[in-house]
Amino acid sequence: MNVIEEFCNYLKYERNYSENTIQGYYKDIIEFNSRCKNIFSITDDEINDYIAYLKQEKSISNSSINRKLSALKSFYNYLHLKDKINYNPLKDIKTLKKDANLPHFLSEDEVKKILEAVNRDDEIGIRNNLIIELLYATGIRVNELVSIKLEDINFYDRLIKINGKGNKQRIVPYGSYCKKALDKYLNDAYPILNKKNTKYLILNKNGDALSTRYIREILNNLVLEAGINKHISPHVLRHSIATHLLNRGSDLVSVKELLGHESLNTTGIYTHVTTEQLKQVYDFAHPRAKK
Repeated sequence: MNVIEEFCNYLKYERNYSENTIQGYYKDIIEFNSRCKNIFSITDDEINDYIAYLKQEKSISNSSINRKLSALKSFYNYLHLKDKINYNPLKDIKTLKKDANLPHFLSEDEVKKILEAVNRDDEIGIRNNLIIELLYATGIRVNELVSIKLEDINFYDRLIKINGKGNKQRIVPYGSYCKKALDKYLNDAYPILNKKNTKYLILNKNGDALSTRYIREILNNLVLEAGINKHISPHVLRHSIATHLLNRGSDLVSVKELLGHESLNTTGIYTHVTTEQLKQVYDFAHPRAKK
């Protein structure tokens, strides 16, 4: 039995690690070992070359690299524990900075395509149209959407009271397109769907409040119908409205209040701009962008 297999047995029988974790550690160590001259006497250059290989040739994220380094640190801790090496050569290797996970978002044109894909010929289609309009108009979470009651809506001022995370309330506005969809729904669809005289706004065909799972299914079907080759969740519409508002000049504090974020740091991730918008601004403003 070689030392890597001994380490895996140690993880299994003495540390009670899961089989999946052990297999992951085994693969990471084998990969690293294949790039070293001697697994018992690795150099700093070999460690740095391995990290560069993962980043540049394999193009994996920093979080994935950190996971691999964690496996190697555990392995070399074991070797040190068993007196097979004098010290752990990875002990002082620092964790790589976590990658910034920019939120996925749709372009304004893609949102328009999704709305155009809605069949508004019956009460279900009219309801589905309102669902997309509300999510995009207000930036609310899908669980906040299904909790809206008629009494929460100020029709005159076009405002909706939202019960957010931690039962914290906020007020969100909605625009003219959403107003039109809401009026159409309340006039032509809600009386048909509201079989149980409920106070909830978004209802299923049986008259109950619609589930978040079903709203995700509705959106998935519309995305396919619109011919958009992306994985879209209702939360992506929330990301999209935040991005579009900031790209059009809205201030960060207003977007924070709209989305119900606790901190500006959370909202700050939306200050990225799309490549297309950056190109348009550059072409318009840079003195040497065009002849």
